[in-house]
Amino acid sequence: MTRVALSELPPRTDSALGSFPSDHANVVVHPPVLWILLLAAGCGLDFFLPMAFLPTGFPAVWVGGAVWLAGLVLAAVAIAQFRRAGVDERTNTPTAEIVDTGLFAFSRNPIYVGAFIATVGVAVMYNMLWIMATLVPFYLVIRYGVVAREEAYLERRFGDAYLAYKARVRRWF
Repeated sequence: MTRVALSELPPRTDSALGSFPSDHANVVVHPPVLWILLLAAGCGLDFFLPMAFLPTGFPAVWVGGAVWLAGLVLAAVAIAQFRRAGVDERTNTPTAEIVDTGLFAFSRNPIYVGAFIATVGVAVMYNMLWIMATLVPFYLVIRYGVVAREEAYLERRFGDAYLAYKARVRRWF
């Protein structure tokens, strides 16, 4: 059996009338849906098998709340920068241009970094090790099922301009 990277799969077609490839990244899951599902899974596992990871007396609500807020602000600012540039942040729509200013001058994926940080904040705030554990599948799906496909799409769509951006700006931070 030959293995094929998710980013190398042929684009799916969105039209029953023709075989035109869709003009978007064809990600395996929409990131907000993944984030909500994994948070729900972490909470569900914690309900049946609670696993705290912080010492008694640790100011979990304050520290976790601050971390959650930092992640939320990071993601919200990045989304606002996309919108100001006229780019839709949703993964199932065409990308109009490469946003390479603001947060995107430091990270090609600040929205996903923000979601990751926010998840750490939620895990700390509620002292749920299971939520922290969901970061592993979150990272793997985002990295290989979302970002790899987004990068392949952007390389096809923008060519050398995107390759130059990739060479200049790190994937995460």
